[in-house]
Amino acid sequence: MLRTKLEQALEQLSLSLSEAQVQALLAYLSLMQKWNQTYNLTAIRDPEEMLVKHIIDSLAVVPYVDSERLIDVGTGGGLPGVVLAIVFPERQIDLLDSNHKKTRFLVQVKGVLGLQNTQVIHSRVEQYQPESLYDGVISRAFASIEDMVHWTQHLLQPDGVWWAMKGQKEAEDLTQLHSVKVESVMPLTVPFLAAERTLIKLKRAD
Repeated sequence: MLRTKLEQALEQLSLSLSEAQVQALLAYLSLMQKWNQTYNLTAIRDPEEMLVKHIIDSLAVVPYVDSERLIDVGTGGGLPGVVLAIVFPERQIDLLDSNHKKTRFLVQVKGVLGLQNTQVIHSRVEQYQPESLYDGVISRAFASIEDMVHWTQHLLQPDGVWWAMKGQKEAEDLTQLHSVKVESVMPLTVPFLAAERTLIKLKRAD
């Protein structure tokens, strides 16, 4: 049932994944369910709802995100970072969170799924100093874009981009942003989810 729904979603999103990638997404979902019983990774308990609101929701940004070296800030249980790492094995997708339980879970996910293209970083975002800067920062956790930019700008190359995942009910006044400019606002259609989602791409203002 879960596999069928995932395959239908991939078809609707025009994403072509290998059998190994589909298996990895389902294994990740299974790990999330298992660890959620004791670690409280997400308020969602139903596996099907978890699939739609977490995995498929994260897959919806795949056609747009083109950063080669990306960090998912405030990744929590690994969303969207783990999903992106599975879909893009040739890219570096790092996962940062300050919650020890969540990063322990992510270390387990990395090991079980054999994700060679990600590192799990247990740190507060403002304290993390990467050896080399990223060309993309993504998050679906920040309350506001202004906060996201403020707390993560030291992680990003001068010409890097921010990818902000937002629900429509979280609509912000993007005209009030001063240090960044909005490159594009992409409405997302998430299969099996009757809620509006948006991906906002931002760059530093000239």
